[in-house]
Amino acid sequence: MIGSDVLTVGRIEISNAARDEIQEAMTRYDNGIRVITVQLQDVVPPLRVQPAFNEVNAARQELEGMINDATRQANEAIPRAEGTAKRTISEAEGYATERVNRARGEAARFNSVLAEYKRYPDVTRSRLYLEALNQVLPHVGEIVVMQDGQVPPLPFLNLRDAKRLPQNPEATK
Repeated sequence: MIGSDVLTVGRIEISNAARDEIQEAMTRYDNGIRVITVQLQDVVPPLRVQPAFNEVNAARQELEGMINDATRQANEAIPRAEGTAKRTISEAEGYATERVNRARGEAARFNSVLAEYKRYPDVTRSRLYLEALNQVLPHVGEIVVMQDGQVPPLPFLNLRDAKRLPQNPEATK
């Protein structure tokens, strides 16, 4: 222990240590005295070292304040980070489950189409072709059907590029 501990935080430890040592001496001498407590009197540092003593106390209090602030920040940040980690893990597990279920569903659909194809290959092939056309054709802008040897058709009714006419025929006059 250092000398400033007598003035501040170490008083109880010092008094307990002094009590134990005095009791050991009393027991060695077998004089029947039992030491119950040792109480330190108030200790005041000399006037010449009082400013330094006050600075040390202020520094210790500042240190304790910083430790308390760091502990508070850790107590806030750690649960927040753990919560974020748990949420991310839950989202990842949900995504994995979704992907696995989707893949199983697609595999089951493929197996059912394959079974139908094996039973009725022509019908299934035609159905798959028509389903593909249903998915693709709505996204096609213009469809032109030509036979070999024909001249390309002229755009007869190009409705997409036509300008919109006003609703009221009187408004054009």
